[in-house]
Amino acid sequence: MTTTPTPARPAEPRARSQSQWSVVRRQFVRNPLARFGMVILGLLYLTALLAGFLGPYGITEYSTSDRISWAPPTHIHIRDAQGQLRSPFIYGVKRVVNNETFRDEYVENKDVVCPINFLTSRETASYRFLGFIPSTFKLFGVGEGCKIYLWGSDNLGRDQFSRIMYGSQISLTIGILATVISVVLGLVFGGIAGYFGGLPDSLIMRFVEVLSAIPGLFLLITLRALFPINANPLLVFYIVVILLGVIGWGGLARVVRGQLLSARELDYVQAAQALGASDTRVVARHMLPNTATFIIISLSIAIPGYILEESGLSFIGIGIVEPYASWGSLLKLAQDGGFESLTGRPWVLIPGIFIFLAVLGWQFVGDGLRDAFDPRRRS
Repeated sequence: MTTTPTPARPAEPRARSQSQWSVVRRQFVRNPLARFGMVILGLLYLTALLAGFLGPYGITEYSTSDRISWAPPTHIHIRDAQGQLRSPFIYGVKRVVNNETFRDEYVENKDVVCPINFLTSRETASYRFLGFIPSTFKLFGVGEGCKIYLWGSDNLGRDQFSRIMYGSQISLTIGILATVISVVLGLVFGGIAGYFGGLPDSLIMRFVEVLSAIPGLFLLITLRALFPINANPLLVFYIVVILLGVIGWGGLARVVRGQLLSARELDYVQAAQALGASDTRVVARHMLPNTATFIIISLSIAIPGYILEESGLSFIGIGIVEPYASWGSLLKLAQDGGFESLTGRPWVLIPGIFIFLAVLGWQFVGDGLRDAFDPRRRS
């Protein structure tokens, strides 16, 4: 009796191992709030990058002859007086006096019709596309004799929409630059304190304790007061960035110090020292990379904090000054208007919505990164 040999089963394919970063990326993408935060931030930073193209006017552009102060948002029409559909257009604006409140009001002047031109050019509102390409092209605009204010105008008749677009460049850039300065200082001083210990550790930690004992806003106001209030606007921008970064590095330095204190006795650090590696190489190449997880999460949390701090400084009048604008300085118009800002011109509150969206987006991204790096939260 012969038996038929059973054919051997094909070997099952071995599961391919994944790196930590691929696992983190997969977990981050699975988080719906993290994806939503990335969408918000993507739109905001794209707005900042294309601010000159999106805004129909320059950041300081206004008319001295026919100023339209506190103009309400412009109504865009697609039907003419006979009810026929046509390309988008707006009517001119004329000023009338309300006999009950004795205030200027703006109503549509239907004798003046201005079509909205898309992908138009305005020589008087030149800018640098993507930051370095000179350009005069705008996404939309209107001809002479009309003004288009999608989100109303300010007290000088400047377009709020254009100024918010340009203000996003300042607010979002300050958040990133100040965070970079803070992280660099935190890594350097935290690394020195954690690796060498002794006197450098004591001096750095005592300074961090003094820095953290002073209220942050009070310290910012005090240091800002050391510089003239009417300094060059570009200098003020760099002053604000440096102050925010210099004040905020203490907490990061303390955590980096703690991690390096526990890591400097590990075998791979001892081996690098035995092979003759310099102290700088040991810290930069072998010890600090172990703090990458914490650094990435700290970045996503610190950026919205700096955006809020800059907005607070500009809101009280010691931050970004004219001709530049940030969301905080634009929101100051609401404070100056008092209760009238809520009842008569609520469009001056729009910069606050952008601040809220930026902070919300970074918080969602930070929470997503924290969950992605935490093995206990992975699914």
